[in-house]
Amino acid sequence: MRKKWQLWIGGQWREAKTYEPLYNPHTDEELAEIGQAEPADAELAITNAHETFQRFKSHPAHARAEILAKAADIIDQRSEECAKIIALEGAKSIRNAREEISRTVQTYQFAAEAAKSNYGEQIPMDAAKGGENRFGFTIHTPIGVVTAITPFNFPFNLVAHKVGPAIAAGNSIVLKPAEQTPLSSLLLAEIFQEAGLPDGVLNIIPGKGEVLSKTLTGHPYVKNVTFTGSVEVGHIIQQQAGFRKLTLELGSNSPLIIDEGADLEKVIEPSVMGSFSYNGQVCISIQRIYVHQSLYQEYLDRFIKRTKELVIGSPLDEKTNITAVISKKSLERLQGWLEEAVKEGAKIECGGTVEGNIMAPTVLTNVNRDSKVFRSEIFGPIVCIFPFDTLDEAINDANDSRYGLNSGIFTPSIERAFYAAQRLETGGVIINDIPTFRIDNMPYGGWKDSGVGREGIKYAMQEMMEQKFISFKLNEHFL
Repeated sequence: MRKKWQLWIGGQWREAKTYEPLYNPHTDEELAEIGQAEPADAELAITNAHETFQRFKSHPAHARAEILAKAADIIDQRSEECAKIIALEGAKSIRNAREEISRTVQTYQFAAEAAKSNYGEQIPMDAAKGGENRFGFTIHTPIGVVTAITPFNFPFNLVAHKVGPAIAAGNSIVLKPAEQTPLSSLLLAEIFQEAGLPDGVLNIIPGKGEVLSKTLTGHPYVKNVTFTGSVEVGHIIQQQAGFRKLTLELGSNSPLIIDEGADLEKVIEPSVMGSFSYNGQVCISIQRIYVHQSLYQEYLDRFIKRTKELVIGSPLDEKTNITAVISKKSLERLQGWLEEAVKEGAKIECGGTVEGNIMAPTVLTNVNRDSKVFRSEIFGPIVCIFPFDTLDEAINDANDSRYGLNSGIFTPSIERAFYAAQRLETGGVIINDIPTFRIDNMPYGGWKDSGVGREGIKYAMQEMMEQKFISFKLNEHFL
């Protein structure tokens, strides 16, 4: 792995004016020097992408599909190398990193298939008076330059959810990866070049969001902005982007309901993993668990027991479950929120301790509904557990949030499952599984402050294309 990474613009590595060291969050070891793009670099990348788009938009669908399928094959062949990069720069356990790479391969495969399945519909023109002797249909056309701003927590797969559909649709793309995990994105430069992607279709410019945001969201050539990150930054992007098409995935505060009669044998393991996988640094990580009073104490005891069994250690250790959080800044925030919650009455049932950059997985009960650990997105290894008496009580409490990405419910009753599904205010309701469940071809996106638009390859492509209606007036002489 090279130690110095430039900017990837127009199919070439270009020197940046400044470089910053990238550190391993778990060991604080320096991994590489990363070029930092400036607004002029972003403008160059966008202009280059715009010029390339004029040619690439005519690239046939089968050729785009072949490129994406080839990229998937290359990532699969280099899967262990890619997983190790995630583990080193993101402190994700090597097992979870391998799972992410497996999903990334599948995401690009879905994109390859979607490139060949882009079609519109016929409109029954004579359904309206005045529509006689007319033939109408819609087509979907590529939109132009897509700018993508991606998060640290899935540095290969969430990038794939933006790069894959952009290429499948025939667009060009300028990618700004997360500051904490740029290596996973920079590696795509050589992967896609080897896969045969024309120079200039994919441009990769690491840098600081506050420096590049205005250019990436407001440049006249930019037609679509896709962002995954915080609500606060999402609102800024929405203001800067104006009437451009936007996909904003802005986080969550995912609730899980354990209904009466649920089988705890089947519930404990997934709910613990859904709470603490990658230290809770997952957009749809479980943050609030509501357990029916009849199961509450047994569930809590078993949940705490399993949580205490999680292995804390190096990301490269095969047995590790819990590692360092992504940054010291994040760790300090988590400690502050935890201290505040305890002052407001919360009880730490287990965890709460910090060693180095690692916070032990933490279970809270008796949490005040006004505490940040209830109201905001924790994005760390902390989960709050509450008892409930009626399903309506649990649903209302679950909905008491500014967020609405995914929710989950375990229940043996199909009637109560549908009742909850209709009333939970989230973009996805996962029945008899955890809200952390996601596969890469399903529609994915939220209500309320969880964002706008949808991901999932087919749905992301729709966000990255324009629909055009075409009408033919037929010559009555031939009718």
